[in-house]
Amino acid sequence: MSRARGAESPIDEERLKAELDAIAAEHGAASPKARRAVLDLFKEVLANGRGLIRARLEADRQGRHCAERLSALADTIIRALFDLASGRVFPASNPSAAERLALVAVGGYGRGALAPHSDIDLLFLFPYKQTAWSESVTEYILYMLWDLGLKVGHATRTVSETLKAARDDMTVRTALLEARLVCGEAALLRDLQARFDKEVVAGTSREFIAAKLAERDARHARVGTSRYMVEPQVKEGKGGQRDLQTLFWIAKHSFRVGSDEALIDAGLLSREEYRLFRRCDDFLWAVRCHLHFLAGRAEERISFDVQPELARRLGYQKHPGLEAAERFMKHYFLGARDVGNLTRIVCAELEDREAKNAPRLNRLLRGFGARPRKLKDSSDFVVENGRINIADKAVFERDPVNLIRIFHEAGR
Repeated sequence: MSRARGAESPIDEERLKAELDAIAAEHGAASPKARRAVLDLFKEVLANGRGLIRARLEADRQGRHCAERLSALADTIIRALFDLASGRVFPASNPSAAERLALVAVGGYGRGALAPHSDIDLLFLFPYKQTAWSESVTEYILYMLWDLGLKVGHATRTVSETLKAARDDMTVRTALLEARLVCGEAALLRDLQARFDKEVVAGTSREFIAAKLAERDARHARVGTSRYMVEPQVKEGKGGQRDLQTLFWIAKHSFRVGSDEALIDAGLLSREEYRLFRRCDDFLWAVRCHLHFLAGRAEERISFDVQPELARRLGYQKHPGLEAAERFMKHYFLGARDVGNLTRIVCAELEDREAKNAPRLNRLLRGFGARPRKLKDSSDFVVENGRINIADKAVFERDPVNLIRIFHEAGR
């Protein structure tokens, strides 16, 4: 999912840096007055940037592009802050080998795609110890981001500490799969990635796949085991964004793919299946970005009260016998079903490759390749792995009442 790395920021980065230089020259970079002026400037930049991105989303309805632009906006702000902090506020006149720092985007931010109110996951990476200089620069950047109202998930670690955390914690390991440099010492990240591949990833494919599938099952149990929740959770719910991301993480870890397009080269998806992957990804990003903008916070649940407005923003219109919101939710449920199908396709391929040497993984994967079983009293619905699903994509269009029937069947 690395397409976002070429996204263009809506903000002129050179102009921003020139304005910051002017503030530093006028007030003294480290003065309280300069800090207030810098914060005011960044607040304006953030508001203007988000406004432009929101307007483009409403015009083109391209969710993935919106998420990429939001990530690029965050990159612009963080790079400008780093340049100001390291070059103006805390200049190192004679830096030692330890006074090196890399700001590394990880997790969702590392993927180069952010929802409007997503956390910005940052790793402040040092060579082997933190110095007074790197601590000051780190604190300046973090406090400025917090004062801007941004949610920052951060860690401050050396390369060796990061590798230890990745070995001990599957969440850290997953986040590092999509690490990318925002600014600072590129050599630090190159060193980390080379050692990460050799010391953490190598030989742990089956362990990682089993952990991610178990994690997904636990998430579904917590959020809801049906794809057809009346108020689905777009990020964590079954058939939602996290399920697609899990497929990519597995491919990234096990087959070292560098982008979602490489799922084809790895033999995990056909070109047609990959196009379906892209459509699902873009649609879910559009829903999630609109939902965040509409709520003004990191809201992930598509509640009844927002469904009509989401439908309007996504371009759905009323058809005979079907309201716009109903058409939107039908599309959402069909997309969730497609995500489930992609999951089964990838799991079936993984089972074929891994089952001989991994009996436990085989048990985890086997259920996802099971053939659907039709319900006794209905040809419109089937049972897959103990859960109800639609028999074909035309189920809701053929009879809109099926939108109600599916919940009735699920509750039986």
